[in-house]
Amino acid sequence: MEFRQLNTFIQVAKFQSFSKAAEHLGYSQSAVTVQIRMLEKELNTRLFDRMGKKILLTSQGQEFLECANTILYDVEKAKCSMESETAELKNPLRIGTIESLCFSKLPSIIHYFREHYPKVELRIVTASPEELISQMEQNELDLIYILDTPRWTKDWIKVMEIPEDMIFVCSSHAAFVSDKEFLIAELLDKPFFLTEKDANYRQAFDQALAQKCLDLHPHLEISNTEFIIHMLEQNDGISLLPYFAVQKEVEDDRLAILHVNDIQITMYRQLLYHKSKFLTEEMKKFIYLAELDYT
Repeated sequence: MEFRQLNTFIQVAKFQSFSKAAEHLGYSQSAVTVQIRMLEKELNTRLFDRMGKKILLTSQGQEFLECANTILYDVEKAKCSMESETAELKNPLRIGTIESLCFSKLPSIIHYFREHYPKVELRIVTASPEELISQMEQNELDLIYILDTPRWTKDWIKVMEIPEDMIFVCSSHAAFVSDKEFLIAELLDKPFFLTEKDANYRQAFDQALAQKCLDLHPHLEISNTEFIIHMLEQNDGISLLPYFAVQKEVEDDRLAILHVNDIQITMYRQLLYHKSKFLTEEMKKFIYLAELDYT
């Protein structure tokens, strides 16, 4: 088993496509296919289900993905430990992101930077995607890490785009918790705790309701996702949030997923920088760590 096979496996899982992974890695599609087949043969298991043009991880593949990420993360740590003092990173790094990504995804990356690159001054700005894009274009931010519909112009370089499901969640002790599937109209009489109207997935939710000629007056509107989660845990309310933001609470049985079968919303976790921006080593490290953390 080679490190390049692990990296190829991770990229195929990320893009859910052999061709897109090959393009990203600079390989031919046949080379990617051969590497995955060799890996599956060595592990004596199937890592992907091939459903037409769609590539999905098997349960064994999902388990191996966690192992592969851990291996490459440890390799990166080992490489960093071998770096000489003269190569120590020390340039400031300005990151723009949204609230949900800030408290769900950034802490581990920030911890890594503080541990391995103590001279790097990190500046984190939280705002809406539109505000972050404006700051990136004015060179006020080095990288922006957003959750939105796919965004791109010829002036930007996108280094990551990962689909994220938006889910309806409530307290696991709420009276209306059920394994059954709901229609959204059946839940609108419940208290909703939502992000503000200018938030991207809130806009998508409002548009989905409008298409069904439905209206919703939330009990609470606030940009702070963490506050919404605390409110859900303590009250019989409902919210629409990214799964990654509530994954731990769901796994700990503090929150429960409500299965709403007539509204499905997907947003994309994206990492961007301006094409005129010099790609520093600090930016490269952040991108690498963000790409590792896409499960």
